[in-house]
Amino acid sequence: MKVDGREIPVHGSLLQPLRRRTSDQIRVAVSGLAVVAVVLVSYYTKGRWESLENSISDLIGVASPELSNRVYTLYGVAILALPFAILVGIVFGRRWKLLAGYAAAALLAGIALSITGDGIAAPQWNLDLRENRATFLSQFLDDSRWIAMLAAVLTVCGPWLPRRWRRLWWVLLLAFIPIHLFVSAVVPARALLGLTVGWFVGALVVLFVGTPALEVPVDLALRVLGRRGRGVQELTVLSPAGPGPLVLAARCKLEPGLDVGHGPFPPVEPVGDRTPPGDGEPEETTLVLDLFGQHQRSEGVLRQAGRWLTFRSTETLPPFASLRRSVEHRALMSTAFGSLGLAANVPVAVAVLDRGWMMYAHTTSRGAPLDRHDPAHLDIAWDGLRRLHAHQMSHGDLRPENIRISDGAAHFDGYARTEVGASDSLLLSDVAQLLLVTADMYGVERAVSAAIDVMGADRVVSASGRLTRTATPSRIRRAVRDPGQLMAATRAEVRARTDTDVIRDQQVTRFSRNQLIQLGLLIGLVYVAYPFVSQVPTFLTEMGSVIWWWVLLGLAVSGLTYIGAAAALWACATETVNFRHLTIMQFANTFAATTTPAGVGGLALSVRFLQHNGLGGVRATAAVALQQTVQVVTHLGLLIVFSVVAGKNADLSHFIPSATVIYLIVGILLGAVGAFMVVPKLRRWLREDLRPQIADLTTELVDLARDPGRFLIIVGGCAMTTVGAALALWASVEAFGGDVAFVTVTIVTMVGGTLASAAPTPGGVGAVEAALIGGLAAFGVPASVAVPSVLLYRVLTCWLPVFIGWPTLRWLQRNDLV
Repeated sequence: MKVDGREIPVHGSLLQPLRRRTSDQIRVAVSGLAVVAVVLVSYYTKGRWESLENSISDLIGVASPELSNRVYTLYGVAILALPFAILVGIVFGRRWKLLAGYAAAALLAGIALSITGDGIAAPQWNLDLRENRATFLSQFLDDSRWIAMLAAVLTVCGPWLPRRWRRLWWVLLLAFIPIHLFVSAVVPARALLGLTVGWFVGALVVLFVGTPALEVPVDLALRVLGRRGRGVQELTVLSPAGPGPLVLAARCKLEPGLDVGHGPFPPVEPVGDRTPPGDGEPEETTLVLDLFGQHQRSEGVLRQAGRWLTFRSTETLPPFASLRRSVEHRALMSTAFGSLGLAANVPVAVAVLDRGWMMYAHTTSRGAPLDRHDPAHLDIAWDGLRRLHAHQMSHGDLRPENIRISDGAAHFDGYARTEVGASDSLLLSDVAQLLLVTADMYGVERAVSAAIDVMGADRVVSASGRLTRTATPSRIRRAVRDPGQLMAATRAEVRARTDTDVIRDQQVTRFSRNQLIQLGLLIGLVYVAYPFVSQVPTFLTEMGSVIWWWVLLGLAVSGLTYIGAAAALWACATETVNFRHLTIMQFANTFAATTTPAGVGGLALSVRFLQHNGLGGVRATAAVALQQTVQVVTHLGLLIVFSVVAGKNADLSHFIPSATVIYLIVGILLGAVGAFMVVPKLRRWLREDLRPQIADLTTELVDLARDPGRFLIIVGGCAMTTVGAALALWASVEAFGGDVAFVTVTIVTMVGGTLASAAPTPGGVGAVEAALIGGLAAFGVPASVAVPSVLLYRVLTCWLPVFIGWPTLRWLQRNDLV
């Protein structure tokens, strides 16, 4: 590149990758949401659109016909001339790539709104002024395609226009809304659609064509350095622009006879790569230029907002009001670190460039990064962090490349996340980061030992609570090998060295995992309870004639299901857990199972309860799997027995699916078998994951067969669960005066529950009720009895336990039982 008549070689590409153009991507996302919003609003309010327009027009009034014609004519001329004025500017400016984007945006926007059910409808524009002089302009103003083309063209060309002209053109285009209301009291809905579609199409084109923000003003940066007495001879791209800045290495030569002064920073000391040494500043040196543009600013805002929403305020740095303040923060923190003798480089210049770019120039970093083969570096790094924390300063990004060793002392590089007057949370985060990095480089034992010697045991124990996936930044996790196992090994070593029983995880996010799970469960509870709420008035009316003795009996026998489930799981866990706590847990289990599809929440809660009560993860999972297997076998066995007994006097053909359904089920099963045979990943999952679990379950079943007492407890508990539910439904039917045999109700309960278990709704809400009501009706129970009976049954076995289960779950959490 040529700067002030000098040819300066540039090695590497200065263009920002497409996937890192954050501002352009945000523009596409926002414009796409605007299109969706306009379409949805137009669809749901299409019958009230004109009445809304008339109401607004009545408020502001409609102009007289003469004034309306004048305003309409002037505005129409401006709108018609707008794209041609932009086109002339592009041609005279010789921006041929922009011209291609201009044409593509206009064409795509016009075609997008020309698509109809019968194909593409061409615009019916009559350009003969002699025939339609009065309606010539209105055919453009009222055509959504023209509005879309203008919006697309302005979106593409706007960034290249002067700010004043860009704002003027957008105001002119958006003025069609008030002008339409003022002139004709009607704003065509398709015109608003055209505006948003044009904006979206233009944003897509900009994503590929680019904006002036992609043109890095390197020439201005070199002139700034020239005024600082450093003439750049050569540039090399060290890192392309991405989440961070565009990083350039500039080989500079001191211009003789130029008094550079100190400016806002201290005099530059001989730090970094300087050749050859001489009196004063060396003749030639290498500087590092960090260039920040519009896309770094927008990505920084997104990251800042995401961290603010996710993490607690003590875990985040104060937000920067602008990109300039962010860049200045780096330079000022480098100066602050330098005052302590801990800075790896020295700032040279901070400058505002054109097109929203900022430059931060500094010397190259002194020393060498941490060397895993030099044990002395371990103690030096920890001593440097101790000195830093002694002045209440944090670093926030202690990757190995940001820790430099020079002359037997540690120096720090990378000041984007540094802070003066840092909170204790930020200081502990530094300790945790360095602990993880040094454990990866020098071994867990040596790293923990060095950390305790320098920082103290209490400090290291507190910091170890941050060795979690949530609290450890992703950039630190990527800098080490196998971060999950390394964090676990480091925490175990800290416990062993400090004789600490438990290191509790530090909560750094605004909401813990348990809180999010509870919120999800509450949302699920509201979802599943909503259909029942609508039936409450009818149900309460029917409750006026209920027989309360049967209701109390149903409530009592429904408790058998919890005792039976607790007994079965207790025996499956080899009787090693507290039976009373296990029975209480069944109420929380009902809450978790009801608010999640297919009852997976209840299974997960059972596994977690067993883990917190002394069983390992594999053993707890095996116990729950064993209980579920025996439950299914017992359920099917009872179904067969009761079906044989009921078959003599009952017609069970209602529950037999049609041949089409059977063929469909068989086809799905065969398709699943074929998929597992053909897809390698599924075969690998069967072989490596499922097969060992089936083998463990088979071993458990064999051991169970050799222990008759334990076997009877499990089978009896599972049978009690099934029979208890049937007794509750039978008592509910009797409570409303129904007359049906217990065996029949048992069949309905088991078959209806089996069919409804495949429902994707949480707790099977809707499917269970429909299956049970249909089953009772099939056996001759009138609807006036079947409907309230099933609702009462669901209240006794589902809703009451659910509302009891929520506080029960909280109690279990407070007592560290789950």
